[in-house]
Amino acid sequence: MGMAASQARFLGLTARKTNTEYEGQQVNQQRTTLANQSSNYYNQLLGMSVPTPPSTQDFTKTIYTFKDGALDNTVTSLIAQKDGSYKVSYVRKWTDDFAAVAAGSTVVTRTGVEGNYSYSVGSVALRKLGQAPADPDNDPYFSTLNEQQRENAIIEENEYLNKLNEQYGEADWQVRYTYNSTTSTWAPYFYKKEDLEKKSVLYSETGASLSNIPCYTVGKATRQEEVKGVTARFEQDNTGRFISISVYEEDEDGNLKEPVTFSLTTNTTTDQAAYDDAMNQYEYDKNEYDQAIQEINAKIEIIQSQDKTLELRLKQLDTEQKAIQTEMDAVEKVIQKNTESTFKTFG
Repeated sequence: MGMAASQARFLGLTARKTNTEYEGQQVNQQRTTLANQSSNYYNQLLGMSVPTPPSTQDFTKTIYTFKDGALDNTVTSLIAQKDGSYKVSYVRKWTDDFAAVAAGSTVVTRTGVEGNYSYSVGSVALRKLGQAPADPDNDPYFSTLNEQQRENAIIEENEYLNKLNEQYGEADWQVRYTYNSTTSTWAPYFYKKEDLEKKSVLYSETGASLSNIPCYTVGKATRQEEVKGVTARFEQDNTGRFISISVYEEDEDGNLKEPVTFSLTTNTTTDQAAYDDAMNQYEYDKNEYDQAIQEINAKIEIIQSQDKTLELRLKQLDTEQKAIQTEMDAVEKVIQKNTESTFKTFG
């Protein structure tokens, strides 16, 4: 190989080596970028909070109840005071055996002319509640009563009228009575006259209502009221649970009376609806968390695959550079020999 050829070959190898080194640097830079991306994804994994399922204990609370005769009382609030007493609120429930309750609906028959209609259910005519019938002896119910009983019946009807007005609003109430042969008693049924006269209520040609009319009667109903801010003291057992309550009521002058003590019953209740909502939210969060983990892992796998490819390419470049270096060493020896030969020739 001549001097010029050797020099050209050496320069070419030098250029290839430089390109190989440059490409190796680029590969290393790409691998560094991939490592940074992978680190970011791992940091995201570390920063994610794992959803935890709800505990029923978080939705369970202790409820204290006590009975005062026929009254069932449920404590709703306890506020401790500096003197060791409590301000207590509780809900008082009881059963009203003679409440005005809805009794479904019935078909009512209308007769007469507009502005002067009369109404009946079956063969029993409706009359104004609280007023005696025009002809008591021909009334199915009043005909069974003596004079004193009839007077008491009107008094009773006026009590019913007050109850109905209190519960369902002021109205012109109509009434009819039906006989219960099993109990041998008469039961009253009440109707609002405005319900009978509504334009939305249609009557057939025979006078029968084409839609049922709301009806009310006397029956059992649960009543409740909330008692607020009563002064009370509690007795506790060795576990700290309240076992009795002493309630201090106020007299007309606002002074506390002697306390009345009641035994407390302890129950625990779980808000199942709230727990179910929390569990549904947990399942939703868990699915989102699992999906996010899968997405990040998939991205990391892609980065690892890309890094593996770059690593193989770097090994190839390293092998190539070693081969170039070996060839450069050989060419350099040839150049050296050519140089020595040339100098000896002209020396």
